[in-house]
Amino acid sequence: MAYDIEHIRHDFPILEREVNRRKLVYFDSGATAQKPLEVIETTERLMREYNANIHRGVHHLSGVMTEMYEEAREKLRQFIGAEHREEVIFTAGATASINLVAYAWSQRYLRAGDNVVVSEMEHHSNIVPWQLACERHGAELRVLPFDDCGELQLDKLDELIDSRTRLVAVTEASNTLGTMPLLEPIIAKAHGVGAVVMVDGCQGIVHGGGDVARRGYDFYAFSGHKLYGPTGIGVLYGRKELLESMPPFMGGGDMVDKVTFARTTYAPLPLKYEAGTSNFIGAVGLGAAVEYLQRVGVAAIEEHEQMLLEYMTSRLLEVEGLKIYGTAQRKCPLVCFTIEGTHPYDVGMILDKLGVAIRTGHHCAEPVMTHYGVTGMCRASIGMYNTREEVDALVEGLKRAVMMLK
Repeated sequence: MAYDIEHIRHDFPILEREVNRRKLVYFDSGATAQKPLEVIETTERLMREYNANIHRGVHHLSGVMTEMYEEAREKLRQFIGAEHREEVIFTAGATASINLVAYAWSQRYLRAGDNVVVSEMEHHSNIVPWQLACERHGAELRVLPFDDCGELQLDKLDELIDSRTRLVAVTEASNTLGTMPLLEPIIAKAHGVGAVVMVDGCQGIVHGGGDVARRGYDFYAFSGHKLYGPTGIGVLYGRKELLESMPPFMGGGDMVDKVTFARTTYAPLPLKYEAGTSNFIGAVGLGAAVEYLQRVGVAAIEEHEQMLLEYMTSRLLEVEGLKIYGTAQRKCPLVCFTIEGTHPYDVGMILDKLGVAIRTGHHCAEPVMTHYGVTGMCRASIGMYNTREEVDALVEGLKRAVMMLK
């Protein structure tokens, strides 16, 4: 079945609006993806017709909402390839998921003299929580570097991962370089010394990632809003035996079995890590987003986006003074670049006047900027709804920016 881009674009109402009297061209899906009507209408209907707190009520609305919430968990379990529904924890987002692991896992497993390995291309949310954990427990933070093409230097694994390594944190797809690193040797090396692996799937889950059990991930985190779902909802996957062995991250309602002033016991998974009122509207909305993606076809979306990535890369190189960062063989559909003699913010502002939305700055990946000796980059990230004509509009806008700024 052919990829019907016009039909797909019709499903995203925001694409019909204008910005600065020009039709919106949206190349910022790596920051947050736009929402299909199915997700918008689902969340609106829930608030209009079914809104009631989950797990705690005997009345009709609470029961219906609880059922939909747990159905969403099962949809996500199947989508990411987890073995058990208890391994899917709903959180506020990927940052919350990683911080949960960094706190609760480290309380149980990290000690003075141990080490944690992170890659140089990580988003801040997969760096800072591990820095904090190492500071709390007297452990060492080690860094797996990447080369100038944006490929992780896997030949450094033997000197970085040793018998005192307890965890390796690595991205499934870099939010700046686009690199989709080869994770198999990293996972094999980590597991070989008894360490666990935390995979940041924020960009990867949107572009063919997941399959967590088969790939041997121990922990996996992603945010719903990058997966065409609502904001304020995310997922943490953790192997069941690991999650059961760790202490809770937060205390409160719904995560307890019995509470006395002498002692509290905790609810079984997954409730143990879902203290308080969960974002049940967001969870069901994320389930709707997953259903939408599956109906369109995940493989078809990936093929369309890779075609656009190739086209965008070739067309961007027509722009005078433009330099692309990240030329790995396996990339997710985004491109970071600078233009000689210009500032990324100025480029982004001119494009905005032309109705073209990109992201500018350090993209919460300052170590990547430091590696290349720049303070910021422009980033154009592709979504399932983008077209070749929009790539052309981006390139023509960049050429105009060059004329104005140089």
